[in-house]
Amino acid sequence: MRAAAAALGLAVADKPDSQDICFVPEGRYTTVIDRLRPQGAEPGDIVHLDGRTLGRHDGVTRYTIGQRRGLNVAVGDPLFVVKIDADRRQVIVGPREALLTRALTLKETNWLGDAVSIEAACDAGRPVLVRVRSTREPVAGRLAVVDGQPGVLFDGAEEGVAPGQACVLYAPEAPSRVLGGGFIAGAVRNEV
Repeated sequence: MRAAAAALGLAVADKPDSQDICFVPEGRYTTVIDRLRPQGAEPGDIVHLDGRTLGRHDGVTRYTIGQRRGLNVAVGDPLFVVKIDADRRQVIVGPREALLTRALTLKETNWLGDAVSIEAACDAGRPVLVRVRSTREPVAGRLAVVDGQPGVLFDGAEEGVAPGQACVLYAPEAPSRVLGGGFIAGAVRNEV
């Protein structure tokens, strides 16, 4: 796409990729989210997986699954956000291994693949490549019914799978071919 834009002399050919929300004033997405969900800006506790309260935060909207920087707590080993409990206003942290996910469930799916439906592809165990982060290469997995919902079983553990994020499914035999996708409804973590 960039080459085509450059060939046409378009200024956007050299524009950096954006991973942020383009319509948000001053690039501060928390301002918009705090207006829509003010309870997300309420202070709460940063809690270790083992139950220890390690510190306080200024609102769960400031954190994301997999985040390491900006936690402002130290226990010796690096800590990562492994879960966000908005109802209890808790940011749950733990070791990197706690981010490893073996499966995920999908909602609001859109299926373009060769099977009649994503449910049929799940029943058939259709192999797929799965992208759960825009900056990461897709990983191998297989469609399956997980906890009664369409989902993916990863061939190896995947990291940073977060409910609410988009999940795109590709054909392993033609990796540029999109089969469909949806939003991540839940993650089945590896045992730590």
